[in-house]
Amino acid sequence: MSSLARAVQAPARQPRIDVGSMVAGHRPEDLLAEHGSPLYVYDLDVVRQRAARLRAALPDRVELAFAMKANPASAVLVALRGSGLGVDVASGGELAAALRAGFDPGSVCFTGPGKTDLEIAAALRAGIRALTIESLDELEAMLEMAALAQAPQGLVLRLAVAAAAEERAIIGAGSDKFGLLDEEASEALVRLRAAGALAPEGPFALRGFHAFAASNVLEPGVLVSGLVDLARRAERLASAHGLSVEVLDAGGGLGIPYAADEPELDLATLAQGIAAELATWLDRPTLREARVLFEPGRWLVGPAGAYLCRVIRTKLRDGRHIALTDGGIHHLLRPRLVGQDQRIVPVGDAAARPWQAHVDVVGPLCTGLDYLALGILAPEPRHGDILAVLDAGAYGFSESMPFFLSHPIPAEVAIDGASVHVVRERAELMR
Repeated sequence: MSSLARAVQAPARQPRIDVGSMVAGHRPEDLLAEHGSPLYVYDLDVVRQRAARLRAALPDRVELAFAMKANPASAVLVALRGSGLGVDVASGGELAAALRAGFDPGSVCFTGPGKTDLEIAAALRAGIRALTIESLDELEAMLEMAALAQAPQGLVLRLAVAAAAEERAIIGAGSDKFGLLDEEASEALVRLRAAGALAPEGPFALRGFHAFAASNVLEPGVLVSGLVDLARRAERLASAHGLSVEVLDAGGGLGIPYAADEPELDLATLAQGIAAELATWLDRPTLREARVLFEPGRWLVGPAGAYLCRVIRTKLRDGRHIALTDGGIHHLLRPRLVGQDQRIVPVGDAAARPWQAHVDVVGPLCTGLDYLALGILAPEPRHGDILAVLDAGAYGFSESMPFFLSHPIPAEVAIDGASVHVVRERAELMR
């Protein structure tokens, strides 16, 4: 059976961390008693299942590299390495974490617009698969350090892409820091050739091109259109400079639904669109041997995580129940950062009570911005109730601001069947 057929026959719903009276098969009360509240919990079985499902759905010419920025927890990295994925890093710290987790340097891509000289040097010494070039002065820094390269060091030119309107609304004009204009990419190729860097015996090898401008995309056509546009621009540049393309890095952006009424990303439709584009490459000489690289992060690990917190105080205001928890935006900033709530459900004993109250879930910080959700339908809150914020396996702990007001920094635990592994110990800042 083809990978495309497997994708079409697979169930529509994606695996997610199980929550209710139990969390990933463990009593939430026991988890918090052992590791403290709040707490991040990651289910490694879900991580592996999602990796396998995505790999089976996509055409064979598509490779996967986990975008570590979504979740750099060591146990998560090891699980994804064991699933056969490469890794995309965006800092020297992430590069070090990838190597500690056992990723082969040849499976590591280093992206990001602000790589320091020290980070470039570390990547060259490690001999990773590819360094992206995001600016002409970054290229010059690489050329100056060419002697450090474990030749030939792979390079990928990142092409600038205008951010989607909703993305620009979040990150603003800062999106212009990413990538090269096409004329700058052409100039980069001229400089590489003039420096002898692309000669067979040279220190560098051009692997291909990279472009990425969208985030949390649920519409397959948007992802396919990004690949089509990247292929068109790469083909033009490669043809103009007498090159062939080894890889087209289409970035990440594979989305997950955060609300109950949002659809899942249709992997079958995505696979069909990619396959249709790949079929056109057979008659395009510069792309005939090219492979596609996707760098999913959120899709792989978001639904595998939950953020657990306890209700510590309650109030009633104009018929609204207020559940003041020990968790908040210092640990889970994303809902307020992007203006998108994540589902919150009671777990443990609270899950069995009737869901009849409208509840505001707020945190302990001295700002009115500190709320996790407003007006959710839930049981009437009681002191000690445990709540779980779902889809917190991506951009949860890694996108938090844990030092604000010096509350304890939550632990992270990874559940692997019956085993619970501490990824990061709880830190008490008041000591």
